[in-house]
Amino acid sequence: MFQDIDETLKKILDDPAMVAPPMTPPLTELRGADKSFVTPDRNFPPTLSQATVNLFLYDVKENRDLRDPTPILEKVGTSFIRRPPPLRMDCSYIVTTWSSATGAAKVAEEHHLLAQALLWLSRFPTIPPAKLQGTSLENQLYPPPMTVAQVDPNKNAGEFWDALAIPPRPAFYLTVTIAMELGTQVSGPLVSTRSSNTHAGTTGIEETWVQIGGRVLMAGGQTIPDALVDILDAGLRTKSESDGRYSFPRVPVGTRTVRVVAVGFQPKTQPLVVPGLPEEYDVTLVAL
Repeated sequence: MFQDIDETLKKILDDPAMVAPPMTPPLTELRGADKSFVTPDRNFPPTLSQATVNLFLYDVKENRDLRDPTPILEKVGTSFIRRPPPLRMDCSYIVTTWSSATGAAKVAEEHHLLAQALLWLSRFPTIPPAKLQGTSLENQLYPPPMTVAQVDPNKNAGEFWDALAIPPRPAFYLTVTIAMELGTQVSGPLVSTRSSNTHAGTTGIEETWVQIGGRVLMAGGQTIPDALVDILDAGLRTKSESDGRYSFPRVPVGTRTVRVVAVGFQPKTQPLVVPGLPEEYDVTLVAL
């Protein structure tokens, strides 16, 4: 996966758009520079035929602020798959530039190239899907955010360069946040009915309540959001969600009457047996 992030960043830094109109000024030097992802230690680079942008992946950690605790529920055929939400991982790079020139010309070229890299990467608050490379980055649940030149207060730059045994260099930090699937899932039918019993002690009165859930559909099978769903003889009302699903947490057992009303559709009233089969809770409306 991490090598796919490298290839994605390389594609962004080789984008022909950076030298094409209306890009002003064109970032010719940046597009023509080599891109490297090796460790920029004292052995880097052994030789330089042209200017180079180095992106060194120095840290990978979970972004707990973006952690989503809600499991993902996906319908596959007649069953449902429940899987944990993906980890949101911050992949942090330190970006430096290198020139084959000497003296003042070397410093000028490296600074100019570093500024161009910062300018171009800052145009992408999130990585466009067309730029993502490799199968591991396909179907990202969230557009990967990219943070440029945000200093990490927990990093000591002097210690970093000392560890590489080279003098400190001008650089900026780049962080790409990706979603990593855990690869675990549980499959089975969707739970649409749940029963609970209450017993009133010495009176011997026992009540049974049932939680039910279904869908509001149109004739073609598409779901209908924001439909009003009433269980008339129980005095209960709810509204279907964006995926057409509705639920009632406490419905008395027995034969009930449900009425569904939605804008653009004919109202429908039908009997409802509680508890019943999951498909019996679905209501199909006909368009006006």
